[in-house]
Amino acid sequence: MSVDAAYGARSAEYTSLFGDISSTHPDDRALVAEWAAQATGPILDLGCGPGQWTGFLHGIGADVSGIDLTPEFVEIARSRHPELEFEVGDVRRLHRSDGSAAGVLAWYSLIHLAPDELPQALAEIHRVLRPGGALLVGFFDGEDVEEFAHAVAPAWFWPPDRLAAELEDRGFAVDRITRRRESGARPHAAITAHRNG
Repeated sequence: MSVDAAYGARSAEYTSLFGDISSTHPDDRALVAEWAAQATGPILDLGCGPGQWTGFLHGIGADVSGIDLTPEFVEIARSRHPELEFEVGDVRRLHRSDGSAAGVLAWYSLIHLAPDELPQALAEIHRVLRPGGALLVGFFDGEDVEEFAHAVAPAWFWPPDRLAAELEDRGFAVDRITRRRESGARPHAAITAHRNG
């Protein structure tokens, strides 16, 4: 089953479990808010799901819109946040103009891409970001780049230094890496970066 179909089949369940910003870690909310404050212009919430982060960003004053691969999520996001713009789209083929975004939030939206698919996604993010534009990526922290059985669809662990190197190879400068390990949860990491040039 494709990733969009897998999430579509469980969209109501996912939304009930994770669709409210209160279900997110307070450290993540603080990081996203701090990052967004530096993105002066339109922010794209890439892989927005039911729109919890899009709504959060809007609530702190950001000019934000959302894109998700799963039509069911886009429908839910539109119903929950009718004041915001959401569209169905694929990170590997974004229907956005070059340099149109000041920031891209990719919060766990790259985890289902195989390593050979990641370069195309990063190239697209680089294309839509303006020079100096900000990127924040959230992902599962692992000792190796390896696939694991995510509850919805196969996903990938990435060592933060390996993902940082992928970003740098695609024209980004890495600003900060954060990591979190807690009992009962998969290790988490985030990278903030900006587009060179």
